[in-house]
Amino acid sequence: MKVPRSRQRAAATLDLGGGRGVTVWENRHDRVSYEAPRGHAFSLYLAGGTGTRRLDGAGAGASGWPGAVCVFPDGQPSEWEITTPHRFAHLYLPDDRLRADFARTHDCDARRLDVPEITFADMPHLAAPLAALARAASAGDVLLADTALSEIVARLGARKVPLRGGLSPHILRRIDEWIEAHLDEAIRLSDFAALAALSPFHLHRMFRASRGIPLHAWITERRIDRAKSLLRGTDPVLEVALACGFSSQSHFTRTFKSGTGTTPAAWRTAIKGQ
Repeated sequence: MKVPRSRQRAAATLDLGGGRGVTVWENRHDRVSYEAPRGHAFSLYLAGGTGTRRLDGAGAGASGWPGAVCVFPDGQPSEWEITTPHRFAHLYLPDDRLRADFARTHDCDARRLDVPEITFADMPHLAAPLAALARAASAGDVLLADTALSEIVARLGARKVPLRGGLSPHILRRIDEWIEAHLDEAIRLSDFAALAALSPFHLHRMFRASRGIPLHAWITERRIDRAKSLLRGTDPVLEVALACGFSSQSHFTRTFKSGTGTTPAAWRTAIKGQ
């Protein structure tokens, strides 16, 4: 997320892959504006905050405190005045990735994701994993960050919305089962079109509506999930790559790092260090 007209300093950052990331910010005596930011943002005030005041929106006039949580949906602008030192953690999540993670975690349609705007609230169920993300950013601990992010997604709520289009739950389950059974193979869109009795074009459009991301991105996420599991063992990285359907070790490494923020070898080293 770009922060214009600000002097705030990043004390720690951690790339979580796929456009996701956590940053620990420090600031004092400043004015900060977020203008139509891309992605959802979850914040936890780690220290200070009583001199941080929101200037716009429904939360105008509110001030923070250590432990306060803020949530900003995708595209939500905000303006702030900081008069005393503070330190806070920001988690950034692209809309499509968050919806996809939500759909998988909660086994529901991605369009049911509920991310309400919240300005300074006491929310221990989000504060705890956000604090863990702050520690992970400071230590460069990708495994701690991965666990904390999963906890946040699991604790998000669902909303009741009328759903038009998309795929039925039983078709989505059939697709997921087919993916798991064929992850070590080349997978084509036509394979799933036959499963769903739809044209490839309509399957692509309806899958994205239900899962939040395109089918090819969903398959890549499943390949990375399996790779994480296999990397806990002793198989060479090349064998892990082939078992997960990657064409080569270099292809696997590029894709894994893009999706997680770290390489397969570094992931395996971190696991062994637990």
